[in-house]
Amino acid sequence: MSTQSSRETAADVVVVDYGLGNLRSVTRGLERAGARVAVSDDPDDLDDADGVVLPGVGAFGDGMENAGPFRDALDEVAASETPLFGICLGMQMLLDTSEEADREGQGDVDGLGLVPGTNVRFDDPSLKVPHMGWNELHVKREHPLVEGVDGEYAYFVHSYYADPDDNGHVVATTDYGADFPSIVANDDGTVFGTQFHPEKSGETGLRILRNFVDLCAES
Repeated sequence: MSTQSSRETAADVVVVDYGLGNLRSVTRGLERAGARVAVSDDPDDLDDADGVVLPGVGAFGDGMENAGPFRDALDEVAASETPLFGICLGMQMLLDTSEEADREGQGDVDGLGLVPGTNVRFDDPSLKVPHMGWNELHVKREHPLVEGVDGEYAYFVHSYYADPDDNGHVVATTDYGADFPSIVANDDGTVFGTQFHPEKSGETGLRILRNFVDLCAES
């Protein structure tokens, strides 16, 4: 398994610290993939990044509340076409809203709205929820992030998943009772996210993180 010492640093990546991310393992994974990583709770630090990662573990409403100070900065990242990578809850936050907030009695909670759609809960009563463990990726759309990972396995822990308004925003799907979008991206492909945790997904996850760092270096 490759390490950072065998891969030249290719890009400067900022990991957003809004209080709900798995920062240590995400940072370690990005460093192994060749990135120079800064973890920051200052929205101004996003301005000069080659790429931005929005991690996340927890509830949608809490995530959007905590990330409120970053909303304008993240909008600017997206507008500049700097790669913006949401992971797990961070991916769900890229969409317009989520059923989770309403189920938790929080009413409508606005997501970032960078990938049109909502997040929905697995509704098959025969399924164990949360969906937890390793599952296969099926690539549906060409995107630099998924080069070399079609048919590989990634690690999931989630009860909700993205339901984009446009099927063209689905980059990859995974079968858990039925196919659900496990990777999504906006039209131009510069804003994207994975429902699974690449930093916990072994060689597959490392390949995805390397693809991301290479994309940042080229942008």
